[in-house]
Amino acid sequence: MNLKGNKYWYSRREYFLLKIGAMRQKGIVLLLFSALVTAWGCADFRTVQKQELPAEQTALLVEHAALYREVAAASPFIRSLDGYADVWIKTPKRKNRVFCNILLHRGGESRMIVTAGFIGWPVADMFFNRDSLYVHDMLNNRLFLGSNSDSNLEKVLGVNSGYRLLSESLLGLVTLSEPLSAVTSVKKGAGLLSFMVQSGAGSKEVVIDPSNRTLTALVLKNGEGKRVSEMHFRNFETITLGGDCALVPKEIEMVLYNSSDGVGEHQLVISYDERFFNKAGGLLRFPLPKRARVVNIDDLVSAPFL
Repeated sequence: MNLKGNKYWYSRREYFLLKIGAMRQKGIVLLLFSALVTAWGCADFRTVQKQELPAEQTALLVEHAALYREVAAASPFIRSLDGYADVWIKTPKRKNRVFCNILLHRGGESRMIVTAGFIGWPVADMFFNRDSLYVHDMLNNRLFLGSNSDSNLEKVLGVNSGYRLLSESLLGLVTLSEPLSAVTSVKKGAGLLSFMVQSGAGSKEVVIDPSNRTLTALVLKNGEGKRVSEMHFRNFETITLGGDCALVPKEIEMVLYNSSDGVGEHQLVISYDERFFNKAGGLLRFPLPKRARVVNIDDLVSAPFL
């Protein structure tokens, strides 16, 4: 059966946009929606998997140095992402599962259009650039805006890794700016290599799988050596663009240990089921909502939309 020949067939993107355009009703519909979101969000919930890090000290060999330089470059030919993913957010105060259309330009803007519940109802449209962030709470027609700071990212997404690292984590390819001379030690174990790297006032533990030459984990530590945040990259697939190939993870996990509220872990799990690379051109556009009530997110303790 040729579904595309059917006048009622829609692409996922067209269906997604139709959902957004259909958001006009309130009252009983919103009450029903809230019940459906609660029921669906608790089903099939995923959390961050613990990962054992290499522990056996080893020497920095020539092949280790070449491996670090290759992984640190993070496939620069991949410049943008347009994908669809399930996203799980878990903090001591909330536990949500949503569906996102994620669009980003590497080193530039990002946009996340969020739906919730098994009916796929749009609830938020988020736009990030280097300086600012905008979040349209679509259920209540409120526009949250403020600076693109670590604390505001934590309010919105539950993690405060910083915008560049967040954007590259969403892409699945994190560029390591630290040179090889910043590597202070190397460990091995379970088929993995771990590079301890001096970074600013703290350090990074860079975990690489030498068999497929991929970054599998990244642990950020403060000046006292305590973990601040951690990222895992899993389920890699081969991407070929213009003759260049790269392994890119379909599953990304992020953990924030030292949250602003000082209570428990904040987790973000992303699992892509469809995505396209180097498809988007030019700047991402964020349509400002009409007649929305404007709220300064810098003044909020927490954000209510996810």
